[in-house]
Amino acid sequence: MQTHYTVAASYLSPVFSVAEVAKSTSVAFGTSGARGLVAAMTDEVCFVYTAGFLQYMASLGQFAPGMAVAIAGDLRPSSPRIMRACAAAVQALGGVVAYAGFVPSPAVSLYGFSRSIPSLMITGSHIPDDRNGIKFNRADGELLKSDEAGIFAQQVAVPEGWFDAVGALIHAVDLGEPVDAVSAYVARYVDFFGEDALADKTVGVYEHSAVGRDVMNTVFHALGAKTVSLGRSQQFIPVDTEAVRPEDVALAAQWALEHRFDAIVSTDGDSDRPLLSDERGQWLRGDVLGILTARALRADVVVTPVSSNTALEKTGEFNSVLRTRIGSPYVIDAMNKALVNGETRVCGFEANGGFLLASDFTRDGRVLPALPTRDALLPMIATLVLAKEQDLRVSKLVASLPPRFAASDRIKAFPTERSQEILAPFMRGDEAALTTFDLQFGALVGAKPVHIDLTDGVRVSFLNDEIVHLRPSGNAPELRCYTEADSLVRAQTLCAAVIAALRNI
Repeated sequence: MQTHYTVAASYLSPVFSVAEVAKSTSVAFGTSGARGLVAAMTDEVCFVYTAGFLQYMASLGQFAPGMAVAIAGDLRPSSPRIMRACAAAVQALGGVVAYAGFVPSPAVSLYGFSRSIPSLMITGSHIPDDRNGIKFNRADGELLKSDEAGIFAQQVAVPEGWFDAVGALIHAVDLGEPVDAVSAYVARYVDFFGEDALADKTVGVYEHSAVGRDVMNTVFHALGAKTVSLGRSQQFIPVDTEAVRPEDVALAAQWALEHRFDAIVSTDGDSDRPLLSDERGQWLRGDVLGILTARALRADVVVTPVSSNTALEKTGEFNSVLRTRIGSPYVIDAMNKALVNGETRVCGFEANGGFLLASDFTRDGRVLPALPTRDALLPMIATLVLAKEQDLRVSKLVASLPPRFAASDRIKAFPTERSQEILAPFMRGDEAALTTFDLQFGALVGAKPVHIDLTDGVRVSFLNDEIVHLRPSGNAPELRCYTEADSLVRAQTLCAAVIAALRNI
């Protein structure tokens, strides 16, 4: 017999849909999956979200009893518990758990896509370990915005006696025999680039608590590089590739001076967003890394969010550049449309550095198959290979791009409602909105605003070719600011001034 229980704090009232879970708990659900405070992500909440996802997959013909579902996780202390709760949902619906263990997000995605089965990654990505999340992948690719309504509409039956009064799982769960989701992920890059692709290069691997730290060492060594392990941590460190911590900036510079690396590589917590430094230990921004990767792959069509560096267009190297809202689902949707239109060699990237392949790419007769999800390894490898082929240090390779520099920062613990209130006067996108923006921020730029773009937040271009972009974060209570100018110092100075002005507001 199956009964319905609430997933709210009291666990007393019946709940019939995933939509009610979102209303009655602080665990939000969006295209990136479910995410919230660990304390709020009880086993029963995680069960309901996972069951709702799988029931929706069943409605699409992408899940059925007896079918495998791959599950992996990052190195947060809460991840093993949540993995078991999700596995319980798989088994309750008659599925079979393909337990991938603690591996990078793109590795478990590749495992699922290649077998046409759903997959789950338990991760909070770059956010602190008092939070976590569940990223759901369809059997044929990432979840899209169009999938959300179908998941919210699902009614989930929680088996009687599986959870205690506070939502903790008390039912025994069999994770089965582990599956290998790493070997194919490693092989795709070694097979494509070759075993001597990075011969004679010395690469520092900043391991911290990234789930892909051992995989990074394996891959770069397999490509011929000498690797040196750095900064391995037993405690979780929230590395954000879009907002690198000052201590990580200092560490990279120190390591580069001590070891004379060709580069330092790292990732965020679930290893789908890259960090690559030049030989001086200066971290490259993710959108710069994306441009260099698209160049190395000789891409025809490049898709990226509106917040990425406009040096992409200014290179003049790509047949088409498509701009989207911020978030991999929007990038994937635009890439899919390009494929439908007959385009080939289609790829995309985000400002966080995660790189996505919509189509197969070839190199010297070798094929790199499509992987339409954020990946950290490809952009780091491709950029270092390009630098070697051109006999350039990484810093010189970056200097070969048009001189456009971006900076970004955020105000933390800033309610989304307050962000929307501040941005509301500019959301009309007309001349009056430009005038209002000029009154608020024009003096900081020293030029008149000439264009306003509302693709995602408020992005304003000024007469002096500088850009100020404001938007609420999509997955945290933060107000983000992005700026762009012709020098790094100017971009950083402008970003700091705008943040200060926002705090005053």
